[in-house]
Amino acid sequence: MLSVIRIVAVALVLFATAFSNVSAQNQRQGQRQHQASQFDFYVLALSWSPSFCEATAERGREPPREQCAARPYSFVVHGLWPQYERGFPRACQVPAPRLDRNIMSSMLDMMPAPRLVYHEWDTHGTCSGLSPSGYFDLVRKAREMIQIPEAYAAPKGQLVVAPDEVEEAFVKANPGLSRTGIAVTCDSRRLSEVRICLTKELRFRECAEIDRRACERDKLVMPPTRGG
Repeated sequence: MLSVIRIVAVALVLFATAFSNVSAQNQRQGQRQHQASQFDFYVLALSWSPSFCEATAERGREPPREQCAARPYSFVVHGLWPQYERGFPRACQVPAPRLDRNIMSSMLDMMPAPRLVYHEWDTHGTCSGLSPSGYFDLVRKAREMIQIPEAYAAPKGQLVVAPDEVEEAFVKANPGLSRTGIAVTCDSRRLSEVRICLTKELRFRECAEIDRRACERDKLVMPPTRGG
């Protein structure tokens, strides 16, 4: 009789533990769902494509053929990322709603790798609170409102630049953009990205946390576009 009681007690403990784990998992999933659209602003990340291709090859990985072996890409869209004032949401729906292949294909002129488009939807687009078409329409609108300074549009030779001068050039080319609303990022020697902070209505805004993460190197290399 005592052994039966012990078996029942163990079973009850296991059941309670399993129920607790399921409840915790459901709560985490609910938090993910709640995060969608619950953010403060966007960061438009513009990647310097020649740096990405060069750095990827140096790490011994095969660069995306669509981006690194065909057209002479310069700045391309890495993503449009929902942000909190501190931190950011990520992968707000798991699994993510399926992204239609036609939407993916429509973005390849500014996000030149299918895997990138799918990744950005799964990781960041699902946190926007928008449908796939609505999110990528907003990505296109955000990119089209940014003027790339002439010096960085399609250089045919390698450039050596200071992060401050790149920021200043973007500020001058985009009225309303301030130095505290843009950040240049880098790897050990190359300019990686220009990140621009935007409101949900795509107006320029300040973003202290993004600005603090800017590259602090004195000089950076910008490899030339393909054919340079």
